[in-house]
Amino acid sequence: MSLRVLHSSDWHLGQHFMGKTRQAEHQAFCAWLQEQVRAHAVDVLLIAGDVFDTGAPPSYAREQYYRLVVELRDAGCALVVLGGNHDSPAMLGESRSLLAQLGTQVVPAVGLDLAEQVLVLNDRCGQPGAILCAIPFIRPRDVLASQAGQSAQDKQQSLQQAIAAHYQALHALALERRNEIGQPLPIIASGHLTTVGASASESVREIYVGSLEAFPTSAFPPADYIALGHIHRPQKVGGLEHVRYSGSPIALSFDETRQHKEVLLLEFGEASLQSITPLAVPVFQPMASLRGSLKELAGAIAEVAAQGTGERPVWLEVQVSTDDYLSDLQGRISALCEGHAVEVLRIRRERGNASASLASAARETLDELSVEDVFARRLQQEVLDEADSQRLLERYRQVLEAVQERQER
Repeated sequence: MSLRVLHSSDWHLGQHFMGKTRQAEHQAFCAWLQEQVRAHAVDVLLIAGDVFDTGAPPSYAREQYYRLVVELRDAGCALVVLGGNHDSPAMLGESRSLLAQLGTQVVPAVGLDLAEQVLVLNDRCGQPGAILCAIPFIRPRDVLASQAGQSAQDKQQSLQQAIAAHYQALHALALERRNEIGQPLPIIASGHLTTVGASASESVREIYVGSLEAFPTSAFPPADYIALGHIHRPQKVGGLEHVRYSGSPIALSFDETRQHKEVLLLEFGEASLQSITPLAVPVFQPMASLRGSLKELAGAIAEVAAQGTGERPVWLEVQVSTDDYLSDLQGRISALCEGHAVEVLRIRRERGNASASLASAARETLDELSVEDVFARRLQQEVLDEADSQRLLERYRQVLEAVQERQER
């Protein structure tokens, strides 16, 4: 008896990237994923958080999600969706009962009944193949009572201990469920958080006060495999084969363009993890970040343009390392791109008066920034020492969390 699971995460359906929709890319990815499910006879697809980019995704993103549910059912593959920090627990939970009738299990957030987070994963024949401790993104209020007078360090330590206790409690329930079934089933745990030693990218943002900065791998329970989300670069954690981030299937920021995106095909059998096979995800939208002087950029732009087409030009971030004295930089970059299948989404100067030129030269918009980014940029304009800046930023996060809690009620 064997069970095949596809581990993926951080789809961010509905994302707008510097004014550009990712709808076509996500649609192409879903089609490719269906091919992999059929080719490898996958039993379960596990999405470890951030299926959507925002708590109120556009209608086309919801349609993509629901279409995937139906297509997976038709392919004989079950779906498990875990809430991430970008997902709205209310939005994911509203269709939970309906989707359960279509072979999809949704765990939007940590609930009161821990047993709801212990799921039996069946193979295509309906036989139990593994037990999943289905742990979504954990908000501090889910596992921790607020205490007055705690320092930031105390909050961090308390949160880490509370999350570790949550994992251990679910693992104990999984062992009980395995005994009830009477088979030596492997145990899988999930998570949507940052672990010690994980390498993140600029599109990964923490927005909750007291959010766990780094959860130690030693605090995970002794599961056969730990499927993680939140970090967009695929990687092993601490050199451990069985603790992995699958990463995002498409590049969600320019610093991810050099990453090789993948999903992980897991095979379980004989009561243990048998193999892990990375499946490389094709690049559906070419992107590149170029750096150099105008002379150097001319050749680089011509070179990367070969990856694009008239219908799908290469999206570019251009970082000009010299020539920062030029006032018509935008026009000069446009001239270099003329006749090439490229589209410049962002221009950055690497020298000069950064604080004055970033807004105009980089042409940043609010679409690119989180609310915390906006506040941080404003703080940079003040003459403050590091301690004062951190205190103000922490206070802002507290206000932000309070607002978000009221919106979710």
